[in-house]
Amino acid sequence: MGRTILYILIGYFSGGVLFANLFGELFGVRDRYAESADRNPGTANAYTYGGFWCGTLTLIFELQKGALPVWLYVRALPSLHGWGVALVMAAPVIGHIFPAFHDFRGGKGIAATFGSLLGLFPYVRPVIVFAASFIFLSVIVKVSPHFYRTIAAYVLALALLLLRRTAPCVLMGFLLVTAAVCLRMAKSTEKRESLEVKLLWMR
Repeated sequence: MGRTILYILIGYFSGGVLFANLFGELFGVRDRYAESADRNPGTANAYTYGGFWCGTLTLIFELQKGALPVWLYVRALPSLHGWGVALVMAAPVIGHIFPAFHDFRGGKGIAATFGSLLGLFPYVRPVIVFAASFIFLSVIVKVSPHFYRTIAAYVLALALLLLRRTAPCVLMGFLLVTAAVCLRMAKSTEKRESLEVKLLWMR
């Protein structure tokens, strides 16, 4: 119990470190995030406004802040089960979305989600399903704008994980993550363009 609480706290507070802001300061572009449609301190805007190195460093650190707490927690378990796994999985993502040190206003949590799922290694099915969902909705069935594509990708991945009989603790963890991301998207003040869905063979 005590170990689980410790890793939940580690995950939450590590998630609350917004590396897009840190590297944005380093590369002198942090104030430019406000020019973006979503005003989001995340990896995509770090690439857009800070360039390759700002974006790549942000991505690496965003992934590790999700992966490390989960990996350290699950590696000491005899098997992948228990409510603790779900909560530790969700903690970095919730910390990124609602960071205590930034007035509970953070990013969307996409990179942190990938990191959290990577922390389950060698159990790689969840991160593959999540990545495939984003690719499918970006290439095969293109959902635009990114606001709707993000929500759809999480919901699709959750449905696929459910159908694939994923470990219950992992499924519950991803459900918590999906709920947090959808709440963040619902509270977003960004201007939303009309939903558009196109198939690969449609121009």
